[in-house]
Amino acid sequence: MVTSFVILILGFAALVWSADRFVYGAAALAKNFGVPTLIVGLTVVAMGSSAPEMMVSASAALAGKTDTAVGNAVGSNITNILLVLGITALLRPLSVSSMTLKREMPLVLLVSIAAWYVFSDNYFSFAEGVALIIGFVVFIAGLVIISIRAKNQADDPFVSEACEDVPDNVPTKSALFWLIIGMILLPISSHFLVGSAVDIAKFFGLSDLVIGLTIIAIGTSLPELAACIAGVLKKEDDLALGNIVGSNIFNILAVLPLAGIINPSIIDPSAANRDALIMIGATIALIAMSLSFRGTRRINRVEGGLLLVAFLVYQGYIFNQVA
Repeated sequence: MVTSFVILILGFAALVWSADRFVYGAAALAKNFGVPTLIVGLTVVAMGSSAPEMMVSASAALAGKTDTAVGNAVGSNITNILLVLGITALLRPLSVSSMTLKREMPLVLLVSIAAWYVFSDNYFSFAEGVALIIGFVVFIAGLVIISIRAKNQADDPFVSEACEDVPDNVPTKSALFWLIIGMILLPISSHFLVGSAVDIAKFFGLSDLVIGLTIIAIGTSLPELAACIAGVLKKEDDLALGNIVGSNIFNILAVLPLAGIINPSIIDPSAANRDALIMIGATIALIAMSLSFRGTRRINRVEGGLLLVAFLVYQGYIFNQVA
C-alpha cells in the first residue's frame, strides 16, 4: 500500500508538470503558426488547467472505470468551488469585476444541471458524451467570437490575462520538444495515477465513484489551487476566479464526456442522487456570492470559510457512508 501511495504522489506530480509542458508547447507552436494570441489564450491556455482531469478521465474510462472518470469531473468541480475558492477567499476577499466571468457563471450552472440530467437515468451513453463535446465546441467558438467583437476586451482582466499567458518568442523546435514530451508523459502518468488510486480504493473498500470524488479530484484540482493563490497574491482577483469558472465549464463539457464516449456504461446512482446535486448547490452558492448588478461584488472571508466547512462536511459524509 505504501508503494501505491508513492506512485500516486509521483503520478500527480508528473501529470501536472507534463500538462504544463504540453500546454506551453502547444500554445507556443500555435502562436508561431500565426494563430491570433486571443484565440490561443482562450482555447489552448484556458484549457490547460483541465488537462490533468482530461487525461485521468480518459485513462479511467479506458480501464473500464467509468465511475472514476465521472467522479473525477464532478468531484473536481465541487473541490474547485468549496475547497479552492474557500481557501482563496480566506487568504484575501475576492472582488468580481470581469464581465466575462459574470457572463459565464450562469453557464456553469446550466452545464452542471446538464450533467445531472445525463446521470439521472444511471447510464452514461455515447450520444450523451458526444452532445457534451458539441456543447464544448459551441462554447469555445462563442467565447472567441464575443471576445473578438468586444471593443474593450483589453480592459477585461480575464481575457487580458489569458492572452498574457501565451508564450512568446519560443523557437518552433523548443515548442515541438515540449509538446512531444507532454504528449508522452501525460498518458503514462495518468495511467499509473489511476492504477495506484484503484489499488488504494480496493484496500480501503472505496467505490470507483468515491475514489474519483476524493483523492483524484483533490489531486487534479491542485493546479487550480496554486493558480488561485498566485492570483490573489498578485491582487488579480478575476484571474483567480476565472481559473475556477473556466475549469468547471471545461470539466463538464470536455472532461466528463470522455467517460461516455470511451466507455458507455451504467454509473453509480449516487452520481445523480448526491454528487451532482452537491455540485449544483455549490455552483448556486458561487453565483450568489459573486454576482452583483450594481458594480463590484466581493467574496469575503466569512463566505470563504463557509465554503471550506461545506467541503469538509461533504467529504466526511462520503466517507461515513462508505464506513
